[in-house]
Amino acid sequence: MLLIVSMDIPYGNAAGVRVWEHDGRRGVSFSPDPHGGPECLWFCFRISSPEGEIGALRLKMKNPDTTLGGGRPENFRPVIRRGEGEWERIGTGRVAERPDGRMSVIWDLDVPAPHCDVAFCYPYGAPEIDALLGDCGEALRADGIGHSQGGRGLVRLSNDYGTTERKRPGLYLVARQHAGEMPGSWVLDGFLREMVRLGSDAPLVWAVPLSNIDGIEWGDYGKDNFPYDLNRAWSTPPMRHETLCIRKDIARWQARCRAELAIDFHAPGGSEAAGAYCFTPTPQSDADMGSATARWAETIRHALGETYAAEEFLRTADYPSRWETMRFTQFCWSQGVPALTIETPYALSGETVMTRERYREMGSLIARRLSERLSG
Repeated sequence: MLLIVSMDIPYGNAAGVRVWEHDGRRGVSFSPDPHGGPECLWFCFRISSPEGEIGALRLKMKNPDTTLGGGRPENFRPVIRRGEGEWERIGTGRVAERPDGRMSVIWDLDVPAPHCDVAFCYPYGAPEIDALLGDCGEALRADGIGHSQGGRGLVRLSNDYGTTERKRPGLYLVARQHAGEMPGSWVLDGFLREMVRLGSDAPLVWAVPLSNIDGIEWGDYGKDNFPYDLNRAWSTPPMRHETLCIRKDIARWQARCRAELAIDFHAPGGSEAAGAYCFTPTPQSDADMGSATARWAETIRHALGETYAAEEFLRTADYPSRWETMRFTQFCWSQGVPALTIETPYALSGETVMTRERYREMGSLIARRLSERLSG
């Protein structure tokens, strides 16, 4: 009996699914589903065998060149969870080309379980937030700051509420404006754990870890989705309800601390492997703010070191956009707060294979260095 493929799991996403059996090996071919957006990359689905163990399995991802940043599909390293086990990286795939130039990436696996889940990167959602809160106890607070356009709660995490005396240095953090960019959440997770470990020596930290909660739950990739990508909706007036809620929260944060820096955690193109880097708005738009932001970026580069930081680390976000609207970092600049975006690769940082532990280590390194600078 052929395998069964289901997207009815958390963050489910796949299109063009086909299953087959040949010479004792069963296979599944698929593509990421753009879910109504112009970009696709994220996928997540379950493969089940009604007869018992799946055994030898071939995965084939079709048309990788149609994904965002899919120019080097040999760098794609999805993750798999066999049965009820832990998520783990899949090894390097084989890039195959058809006579007409179409391409695919193929992975041959062994699955000694009746089902497995496959995703582009380690999933991160509400269960991981619950685990974070459980590990941190009362040192990390969770508060609702409003709702998404789909009516889901927007949660802000913080290590304190601050005071109107505004003496404590403050950081404001967001992640997952693009729903499928999981590495940003894992880095933020490590960042928050380190700030909790630092206790009263840490700056005031407020963070919205699941900004595009609707897209996350729907299994969207979420980059440039119509009508408005969340990170292209920060204009005045705001173009999405989520940005309205977070803008109000940023104002509350600014009233309760000495606002020092805002960070937006993202992930870049799917096959990028040079390491993490920072994007800033165009410095010429505000020379003083540009200089201040560049100094923060240099602090982060030193924190990450050669293992995680790309050689070309500080970059300007002047690439073409489908909308001439304001981004999160531009909004923060307009409010007098230096702000930058950290892009963390999905699978590889040079020769380093990125795991959940590696992502968290990146967040911890950044948090420690920023805290040292702010306390010095």
